[in-house]
Amino acid sequence: MKEWGDPLFCLYYEVNVLTAKKKTGNTVELVRKLAQPIAKDLGLSIWDVRFLKEGAEWYLRIFIDKPGRIGIDDCEAMSHAINAPLDELDPVEQGYCLEVCSPGMDRELVRPEHFAAFIGSKLAVKLIRPLENGRRELTGKLVDYSQNSVISLQTDEGENISMAQKDTSSVRLVEDEDFVEVLRNE
Repeated sequence: MKEWGDPLFCLYYEVNVLTAKKKTGNTVELVRKLAQPIAKDLGLSIWDVRFLKEGAEWYLRIFIDKPGRIGIDDCEAMSHAINAPLDELDPVEQGYCLEVCSPGMDRELVRPEHFAAFIGSKLAVKLIRPLENGRRELTGKLVDYSQNSVISLQTDEGENISMAQKDTSSVRLVEDEDFVEVLRNE
């Protein structure tokens, strides 16, 4: 049992758009490009940006990271800093909720730089379709990530498996004792 909660912090703002405008371009990439220099000025980096619908609500989530730990103050600072530039860019035509969050300890790896940074780390991988042996969930050490988006994993059972990233539904870091100890000592 954990002695402390998952360090996933989130700051939430609801944005209502009164006039619908026709938007062009990729919302996520527009927001990422806007957010990166703002985060850098705050000593943060952008881990991920997601724009998705949950139930009747749309959410724009900006995941921030930095060496050490992300705290609620980091989320608040980023949220305040990006609010006006985001209103000016106005990349979304419908109302949405802005959330600035930490990726958490069990962060999802989605971009090539995520995989490169965590070579040798323990991962939990969920596959879209099962392997020949029927398994859809794997845990093991990330051995390699190629430019062709191929993930090479050495499973806990010692089996070496390579899979295309597009064949996974999620790839997450697994909390282990070493990782938790590093966070506690920072």
